[in-house]
Amino acid sequence: MNSKATAFFAEPIDPRHEARALATEVIRRLLIWMADGRTLEERGLRASVALYCIRPDLIDGITLEQIGTLAGCSRQAVHKLAGSFKETTGWES
Repeated sequence: MNSKATAFFAEPIDPRHEARALATEVIRRLLIWMADGRTLEERGLRASVALYCIRPDLIDGITLEQIGTLAGCSRQAVHKLAGSFKETTGWES
């Protein structure tokens, strides 16, 4: 065996470190996706769509159509954003 393989098997993996790295990656992707909005309003819309996808209870269970109406967007535009969020983050509902 080469030294890389030996080191791989010899060093124990710290589950807290692995969990922290995974959580950091998820948060990073979420923040980057939200920051892709060009204006503050678009970023707020993206944050609302993310909440809808992840924790709809935090936005009182409003629908994507209601989010679009409040933001002055079409239902299709908001559904497209939700699809973009799921694709970017790998979120499955």
